[in-house]
Amino acid sequence: MEPVYYVWFLIFALVLYFITVDKNVAQYYILLTKIAELWYRRAKWWVLYNPQNPIIKYMIWRRSFKMAEKLQKSIKKNENSKG
Repeated sequence: MEPVYYVWFLIFALVLYFITVDKNVAQYYILLTKIAELWYRRAKWWVLYNPQNPIIKYMIWRRSFKMAEKLQKSIKKNENSKG
């Protein structure tokens, strides 16, 4: 086994020891994981839905363009059926 694995094992062993010994450390760990999850969700939303992102901007434009074409076709169809 490489020494790096021993270092990581030691770190996780210490964290686990402190979690089992002190109740506040366990609560702090839970809060840290919730904060990390919120940061991840915020970053994911920023990448997937932010209109300042050029890829998302193009996707919004394309969806709007297709919707406009559908609306124009339906308007022309309704005008032709009335007239």
